[in-house]
Amino acid sequence: MNITTRKRALALAAFGAASALVLAGCAEAPEETTGSGDGADNSDFVACMVSDFGGFEDGSFNESAYAGLLQAEDELGVTIRETESTSEDEYVPNVNALVGEDCGIIIGVGFALANAVRDSARENEDVNYAIIDSALSEDDFTPLALDNVKPVLYDTAQAAFLAGYLAAGVSETGVVGTFGGNPFPSVTIFMEGYAQGVEAYNEAKGTDVQVLGTDSFVGNFEDIAAGQTLSEQLIAQGADVIMPVAGPVGQGTGIAALASDDVRVIGVDTDWYANPTHDEYKSLLLTSVEKSLQLTVFETIEAALAGEFDATTYVGTLENEGVTISDFHDQASAVSDELAAELDELRAQIESGDLVITTEGTPSA
Repeated sequence: MNITTRKRALALAAFGAASALVLAGCAEAPEETTGSGDGADNSDFVACMVSDFGGFEDGSFNESAYAGLLQAEDELGVTIRETESTSEDEYVPNVNALVGEDCGIIIGVGFALANAVRDSARENEDVNYAIIDSALSEDDFTPLALDNVKPVLYDTAQAAFLAGYLAAGVSETGVVGTFGGNPFPSVTIFMEGYAQGVEAYNEAKGTDVQVLGTDSFVGNFEDIAAGQTLSEQLIAQGADVIMPVAGPVGQGTGIAALASDDVRVIGVDTDWYANPTHDEYKSLLLTSVEKSLQLTVFETIEAALAGEFDATTYVGTLENEGVTISDFHDQASAVSDELAAELDELRAQIESGDLVITTEGTPSA
């Protein structure tokens, strides 16, 4: 068992800086807190969450999902319990630690938790679950649907396509880069969409911007130094815009960019510019490919609280605002009016269905 400090997600810093102990093992009950909320007393409804590697302060997808849990605590007045995972062998005990704790819903954050959620849901048909960034499947990868598990997916290729087009448009070297943590579908979908955006720019402009790193993976979502080293290698090969799809490992890209001339970074999962984790290099952030993790988690809990849990797969898209690219912030001057207009037009084409971005990881409802 590992005891770690829980702090309120940065996205909800206005709600206070309270902290509490969080259980990462299974020998004792997970941390419980009760929000004030408005209206009816909903404190008897328990919303539960299990993190992937990196914990709830990873400056990325765990933290954004956790912000949705905290929002539910604050605005709906539900009780929350959470466990943080620091290694793969903690997934099953962390999920199981929440079973029998009267959870109205248990949310697993990240593709790696899919099997732990699946197996727990099969054994506990009276408990509702949601899995972030993954569909369900059997061990042989045969697709699976369970009445008590809601898959929450994001078609990030749509937004990453825009980021790739943008990267190609601002690159001064004609070389851009990307890399991943592990080759999970929720990771590679970013990378494939990004590469397709660069390809679309080349076709539109008659250019030959190269994309490096599309088959490069650090092998984890924790080793920031490895992310820095890989980013330095991409920079040495000429890349001047890099999109790391590796959770906290992406901080290494920001560090590498700071030590280089005219290198820009594209964040993922959340708007990195708004997250203090990335303050040191936020002036180098060209944009971020965002998922509406906080809102989706909040609405999933809200539906479960109302007795309206639905196992239908949710797919976030540009059209339903489940994915997007963030503002250009300090890099706005690098984006010409012409390029910005082209991005707006491409967004409109994707939203209308006139332009379809398809990758191996493209989710289906």
